[in-house]
Order: sequence, then structure tokens, then C-alpha cells
Amino acid sequence: MKRFAELYAALDAARGTLTKRAELEAYFRAAPPGDAAWALHFLLGRRGRRAVPTGRLRAWTAELAELPVWLVEECHDAVGDLAEAIALLVPDRPREGAPSEALQDTDGPSLEEVARARVTELTQLDDAARETIVKSTLRDASPLERLVYVKLITGAFRVGASRGIVTRALADVAGVDAASMAHRLAGRWDPDAETFTQLVASDGDALDPLRPYPFFLATSVPTEIAELGDPSDFQAEWKWDGIRAQAVRRAGEALLWSRGEELVDRGFPEVIEALRGLPDGTVLDGELLAWRDGRPLGFQALQRRIASKSVGPKLRAEVPVRFLAYDLLEHGGEDLRSVPLEVRRRRLEEVLARAGDDDERVPFSSLVGLSPLVGGATWEALAELRETSRARGVEGLMLKRRGSAYSAGRPRGDWWKWKIDPYTVDAVLVYAQRGHGRRAALYTDYTLAVWDQGALVPVAKAYSGLDDGEIRRVDRFIRQHVKEKFGPVRVVEPRLVFEVAFEGLQPSPRHKSGLALRFPRIARWREDKTPEEADTLASLRELLTAGAPPQKKAEP
Repeated sequence: MKRFAELYAALDAARGTLTKRAELEAYFRAAPPGDAAWALHFLLGRRGRRAVPTGRLRAWTAELAELPVWLVEECHDAVGDLAEAIALLVPDRPREGAPSEALQDTDGPSLEEVARARVTELTQLDDAARETIVKSTLRDASPLERLVYVKLITGAFRVGASRGIVTRALADVAGVDAASMAHRLAGRWDPDAETFTQLVASDGDALDPLRPYPFFLATSVPTEIAELGDPSDFQAEWKWDGIRAQAVRRAGEALLWSRGEELVDRGFPEVIEALRGLPDGTVLDGELLAWRDGRPLGFQALQRRIASKSVGPKLRAEVPVRFLAYDLLEHGGEDLRSVPLEVRRRRLEEVLARAGDDDERVPFSSLVGLSPLVGGATWEALAELRETSRARGVEGLMLKRRGSAYSAGRPRGDWWKWKIDPYTVDAVLVYAQRGHGRRAALYTDYTLAVWDQGALVPVAKAYSGLDDGEIRRVDRFIRQHVKEKFGPVRVVEPRLVFEVAFEGLQPSPRHKSGLALRFPRIARWREDKTPEEADTLASLRELLTAGAPPQKKAEP
């Protein structure tokens, strides 16, 4: 645990990619395989659910530090990060008397021990046992170890090392290329010593035979679309608003992997049934969509499938679905990723044309289809088609170079996403909270509201969109114009107006406004507008029903 905490500190302090990669490589070479496996698990973002509520953690910290809970809460608010506050407040265990197990060994417990017995298994214990383990761990740990431990048990572990950096560092340890390591890391694997040994072994590709391939991700187009070159070099497709997924048909099984490398089979049982009509040794890349009468129903409909624990006949009828394939990554067990896209596309069309299911009750073509190509000989023609995206229920266009291989990650140059412009709404800042990490001392988490019958109603939270100078100015305003405090939340005088961009909206009974914005972010600070000129909830409802940009209001 001590070494992992030191790695966390080193990565947090490092600024250059090469430095971070070197730190990771040194750790993976020196750490015991069991510890290295768990470190990899956490560094890749495979966090479990929160094991301990933050309220309990503050209460236990108050007991350990012999402080009132309100003072712990004030310290949390002042520091801005709960893990950092607890790390500073909990006193080190006195060394007099019988030393603890952690102090007998200068390195303390291993990361593997902490991860298994003191993190992942906490959710299976009753409150009393959980309290005993967490308090004991906090007492025995160093401040740095406490900080990392709290982040692990609250699901807040994040560090400035991307998946790509971690993958390349591990590839260096194994002596393989980064693409091969990315494939090894995909799919299901357990964080244990045997798995890590396999990952860095020469035959590490023998891991999970049902794993997906690393996903190829597109880059947003440049400001001038003509910078991409000749449009005839590209294949254009619609950008679907669904769940990116790989359909894996191997070893007699059919699986659906999301882009986050999670199995989503449970929500789409009829698609799984249909995929059994594919020949064994086939992998498709495509999109899961809620689908009726030849068009998508929208992401909000698809969410019902995602959130449901079981999909019965009623939900199947209310939210029919379809998998639209746009790439063939494997056929007959052969990896086709290095084959040019235009060739993979022709082979995909052939595979889908021949596929089928012997069970006529599950017609293959109604559940698995081919994502159509979009015609357009010039950028201007494609731009006109792109303007019809919302009417079609899609997000814009995908542009893929015809000769491109299927890469891993987000390499720039071959695949581009040309999304339609987002919706925007002018909203007023009403609540603020401190940020996290390096922004823990600044108010950077904003709740924004629109007018409804003369009152401001919150509609979105936004955490990005301002530059550093603007963030400092907004932070200064918030500190000078706080009306009330509710724990870490500050109620702010409603004076600042921001233009909020978002991709769509849907009904939401969980929000007071009755609406939820998809992917809200601050587009710009509207210093030219007064709060009275902000938008209304009625205009957002109009957008929801009509699919048109919201109308501006005259007065609140």
C-alpha cells in the first residue's frame, strides 16, 4: 500500500507524459504481481461502488480525531477534498506500547490485502464490522496512505495518468506494442497475481477469449471541414445516439460489450438471441439503439433498457431495440483490424446478408442491421445532410477514411465526428461547490437555473467551460456574494448568467424542474446579460416537445 500511495503522489506531481510513464513502468517492474494487478485495476478506472457513505466517514474521523463533527465538516469545506481532510485530521497512532502490524513492517499491509479485505469486501459487511476495519486502517496508515485509502473506498480515486499512458507503460514492461497490450487489457480479468503474470507474459494474448477489441474513437472535426482534404477519401455515416458496442460471437457464445468494457447483455436479450445467427468467430462494431418504425427513438428511451434489472415482454414492446453494425473486426476467427475500412465494409455487408437464425420467431434482420452510408460528393453536400440530423434523430455525421485500419484509442487523422451544433440556454448561477483535485480550493462546480413563474429553478450542473482566469473571477464573486450555506454548498446571489450548451434533454422526475439536460457544459460567460434576460423553463419544455431551439424570454 505504501508503494502504491507513493506512486499516486508521484503521478499527481508529474507534469510530463514521459515522466508519468517512467513512474508507472518502475512501479510495475518492482511491485509484487498481486499488488501490480490491483494497481492496474484502480489506475484503469475499474472502481467499485462507494463502500462507505461520506457522512459516516466524517463521523468516524471526528471520533478518531476527538473533534466535533461540525468542525470536521468545516475542515472538509476549507480543504475542498474529503480524502485530504481526513488524511490531515486523523492523528498517527502512537508508537508506544505494542506496535500494530502495520508498524512492525515498514511497508505496512500490501495493496492486495487492503484492496481485498479493506475496500472491495466492505460492501458485504454490516455497519459495525465496516466501522472497525475503516477506523483501524485510518489509524495505522500514513497521511498519504489515508488519502489514497479514502479515495478508494469512496469511489473517488482518480489520478492524472490516462488509460493510454498506463497501457504504454505496461507494454514496455511486457516488451509488446501498445496495441497488443490494449487488447490484453480489454474484457474480463481478475486483479490477482496470476492475471498480472499473464498480462506481461509473452503469451498474454491467451486471456479471456470472449474479450472485445479496444475501441477506435473519433476526433471532433477541425473548425474548417475542408482541412480534412478530399471528401472522396472518406466514408460518411450517421452518428447514432445510442450505446457504442461490440458484438462478440465466439466459442458458441454471443456477448455485447460497451465502450467502457462492460457487458450489457442483460438489457438486450433479443439482440443476444439474434447475434447467435452470426458465424462463430465474428466481431462487429456498432450501435445499440431504441428503434421503432425505421428510426431511433432517442437515448432517453434506451435508458429504460439500461436501468432495468430484467427485460420482460412489456418493456420489449414499449422500447424495441436494434443493433446497427458499421464495422467488421473479426471473421472466421481472423483479426481484420489492419484491413482497410472499405474492404472491411464490403465483407461486413456480405456477412450480414448471409447471417440468420434458424428460429423464425427471432428474425435476424429486424434486430441486427447495417448502418447505412451517407452520400455526398462535396463538403457542402454533406453539410446540408448534416443539417437534417435532428429530424432523423441522430447527432451528426461520422467521417472515416476509406483506407484506414481499425486502431485503438483516439489517434488523430482517420476517424472524425462532425456533430450538429449543441442546443444552448442562458441560465443563472444559483449554487456553487468547490472542485476536486487541483481545483479543490476554488468554486468550480456550478448549479444553473432558468425562470419559472417568477422564480429560478435549477436545470443543470456544469463543471467545465471557463478558462483559468474566468474561474478565478467567478470564484471571487461567489465568495463575496454567498447568501446561505448548506454543508459544502453555497447559495449565491443570482447575478451571473452563463450560456449552457447541451446535447438534448429528457423528462426527469428526480429534478425539481422535471427536466434533465444531457452533457451540460458552460459555453461562455454572458457578461452582456442580466439575470432577467435568462431563459425560461417553458422554453425548455417547448424544446423537449418540438425539437427546436428554445425561444428567449422577454422578462422573468
